[in-house]
Amino acid sequence: MVRLAFVMRNLSFAVGAVGAVGAVGAVGCSSSDAGMTSGGAPGSAGGSGTGSSNGGSGGMTSSGAAGSAGVPGVGGTSGGADSGAAGTAGSAAGASAAGAGGSSAAGGAGTAGAGGSTGTAGSAGSGGAFVASATMNFFVTSDTSTTANLNGLSGADMRCQRLAMAAGAGAKTWRAYLSVTTPPTNARDRIAEGPYYNSKGVMLAATKDALHARTGDHTLFIDEKGAEINGQWNSAGNNNQHDVLTGSTNMGMISAGNTCADWTATTGMSFVGHSDGLGPNMSNMAPYIYWAGAHTGMCGDTKPGGGAGRLYCFVGP
Repeated sequence: MVRLAFVMRNLSFAVGAVGAVGAVGAVGCSSSDAGMTSGGAPGSAGGSGTGSSNGGSGGMTSSGAAGSAGVPGVGGTSGGADSGAAGTAGSAAGASAAGAGGSSAAGGAGTAGAGGSTGTAGSAGSGGAFVASATMNFFVTSDTSTTANLNGLSGADMRCQRLAMAAGAGAKTWRAYLSVTTPPTNARDRIAEGPYYNSKGVMLAATKDALHARTGDHTLFIDEKGAEINGQWNSAGNNNQHDVLTGSTNMGMISAGNTCADWTATTGMSFVGHSDGLGPNMSNMAPYIYWAGAHTGMCGDTKPGGGAGRLYCFVGP
């Protein structure tokens, strides 16, 4: 009986150690094995962490044998089975993933046996990079320009094509939403018919007329990486960038004299739209609400008034 008690004591200590697996962070690779799901890189023990865009759920399940009567298990509550409930990690929250990693293994109820230790949340592994929706045929450029000299329409179109390619949509032909005077070209005539979808696959409008009838919206007029553009909506202050170069009226027609020599000059005036559809103090009155044409800007410096030389890019006709 003495020898049996000694064996049982060692057994309860070993099972308690199994419970400590709960401290392991999120598993970061795809696997068909139980307890592993798609996520980022393995999380480290301790501390809560957040996953990045498109992170999956992770975590491991630890399961210990029931504790028998004897010495209390290491690090556990007084109890028997180490149930090892799986902790979630990197669970999706909306369009971007965030979640604490690690599994929590809690000791079951019972007499002094091998209890499970409760692991603290491990940091979730980083998920994959944002992937633009296959339906995307519109975006606001993620890059910026300090002036409105874009090397003409061809230079602006190349900029849209380059960004689209980096987002995985380079097989489509992209055009900058810009009007020019020579030859007279309206921005609205440079884009294909709708429906129009942003990088998250959300529809802005079903038709070209509906597109120009609507107002700006920071949740829809986003860049090719799924990011919103700083504007009046988040009180961006000196980092307001909602002015987007168009050279167009709110209906997508040429704004005479406001195309910066057809996007080759740093002198003169431009015309810009508001991606967030808001004006000073979050005003939602015309003309601030128009995404295609709200007010004039400066060709030599796109920042005054709230700009950064961004463009709208659409798939061409």
